[in-house]
Amino acid sequence: MDKQNTTCKQVMHYICDNLGEDIDSPKCIAIKEHLNNCGNCQTYFKSVDYTIMFYKKYDVKISEEAHKRLMNHLGLED
Repeated sequence: MDKQNTTCKQVMHYICDNLGEDIDSPKCIAIKEHLNNCGNCQTYFKSVDYTIMFYKKYDVKISEEAHKRLMNHLGLED
C-alpha cells in the first residue's frame, strides 16, 4: 500500500482484515499517516474499535447473512 495513494476504502479493508499486523510494518506506517490526515477514517477506526470492544465484552454472535449485509452496507464486500 503506497502511503501517498492510500484511499479510505483501502484503509477500511486493511483495518478490518489485518488487526494483528506488526505496528512498524510498511502497511501500518502508511495507515497511521493516512489516519493522521483523514477525519473520515479516524471516525471509522474509532467506530470499528468500539464495535470490537462491544462484541468482545458481550460475546455477540451474528449470522453469516447479517455479516454479509453489514459488509455490503459498508462497501467492503469481497
